[in-house]
Amino acid sequence: MTPVKNEPVLSIKDVSVFYGIIQGLHNVSFDVQKGEIVTLVGANGAGKSTTLRAISGLVKPKTGQINFKGENIVGVPAHDIVRKGLCQAPEGRGIFLNLSVAENMDLGAWAAPDKGAYQANMDKGFQLFPRLKERRKQLAGTLSGGEQQMLAIARALMSQPEVLLLDEPSLGLAPQIIEKIFEIITDINKSGVTILLVEQNALQALQIAHYGIVFETGMIKTHGKASELLRSDEIRKAYLGD
Repeated sequence: MTPVKNEPVLSIKDVSVFYGIIQGLHNVSFDVQKGEIVTLVGANGAGKSTTLRAISGLVKPKTGQINFKGENIVGVPAHDIVRKGLCQAPEGRGIFLNLSVAENMDLGAWAAPDKGAYQANMDKGFQLFPRLKERRKQLAGTLSGGEQQMLAIARALMSQPEVLLLDEPSLGLAPQIIEKIFEIITDINKSGVTILLVEQNALQALQIAHYGIVFETGMIKTHGKASELLRSDEIRKAYLGD
């Protein structure tokens, strides 16, 4: 008997995105299986963040489909995509600097499907990020860069996502903080959340991921199991600094 392959929770099919006359993505296709960490790696301008923006509904593809749990979400408003169970912590964090930590997390909960789980979700966020609990009444603008990144992820988790999109979570952070962020990403995944991770730190991203996709000039150059990409001489020389 032929084994039945699980339907991917997220499937991108022949997606092309334009910014005016500039093409940002060229017929990009890949799947994300439930329970995995999939990482998109590549140089600046390769199309990684554009891919996440298309999935989140922040830019509309000119061609192709983006299927989330079997439904094509191209054209669905971004806030409704969050309600369906797909949420993004954006590059640059995007937190509200003039609001407190707790108020930022409150805003993340507005689209949560189970309003009754608000306190439980808040508690989970503070368990993952104890520093945020200590600073819950502090203005977000007074946090360190690492703490602001923690807040961006905790806020996204307040919406109870099935799939969490993370765009450059290590950007601008000190090495010891980066290590902690990657540990937390792994813990979030182990709790049952599927993660699509965009990261310039290709080595650390591939070390925690199940599957890797390498972007180059708006196209997928290669893809495969993360462990196999880590062993590839070509990938190591081009993206891992060897």
